[in-house]
Amino acid sequence: MNGRIIVTGATGSMGAAAVEYLAAEGRPVLMACRNLAKAGAVRADILSRVPEADLEIRQLDLASLSSVRAFAQAIEPGSVVALFNNAGVISKGYHPSEDGFENTFAVNYFGPWLLTRLLLTKLPTDARIVNMVSLTCGFVSLRESMLEPRERDFSQLGTYARAKRALLSFSLELARRYPDLRVNLADPGIVASDMIDLGHWYDPLADVLFKPLCKTPKAGVQPALRALAAAEGNRYYVGKKCREIPRRYIDPALDARIWAATEQLISVSA
Repeated sequence: MNGRIIVTGATGSMGAAAVEYLAAEGRPVLMACRNLAKAGAVRADILSRVPEADLEIRQLDLASLSSVRAFAQAIEPGSVVALFNNAGVISKGYHPSEDGFENTFAVNYFGPWLLTRLLLTKLPTDARIVNMVSLTCGFVSLRESMLEPRERDFSQLGTYARAKRALLSFSLELARRYPDLRVNLADPGIVASDMIDLGHWYDPLADVLFKPLCKTPKAGVQPALRALAAAEGNRYYVGKKCREIPRRYIDPALDARIWAATEQLISVSA
């Protein structure tokens, strides 16, 4: 692959691990980050171990559609060859974004949805797109009305799972509509990162008893890295396995409805 690979959430534990791995492989990376100061520190840390790394930083706040549009508009056509939608959040409470969307959906779904759509004209027709999903997707259902959860419907893990399920649905429909793209899904499993600190009284106990059993960020990001390197698309990467999309997620009619409902909420051209 020639050209840069965009990694969103590049200052997070798995994002930083992905950037360092790609840099060590000689891949130029565009670190798309909300916090530029933190991004600079991560970049400096990686450069201390991979001094030849080609790392560019640009600001991107996935909770803000205006930020997504500005980021995408600044991308030169042909300068980027792959997109890794890695950034994610498990909101501790119900918080509307500046655009009026529940924050978990804004960061995990609406932001990546719009970013991907806007970059389609900038990417090569056979670009690699990897979307980070979650094992929690298998425990929830999805309907169009769930894209805008009300405060009374909010739950930390349930809302997160449905947002990731929506991203999964988008990925499958994207692959159908753009068959030349290599769209793949990556499931990191349970990773010992700040994301699993849910703000409960028992978090310190979980740190002692549970986190040591979780994957490290470097291990958790491996499925996504293999997905980025893959020659084929429409695959589900989890652990050390590459498999076809699990049958429980195959519902083209639902995917088309979710796509249409999202387009009603967000204009790609505006």
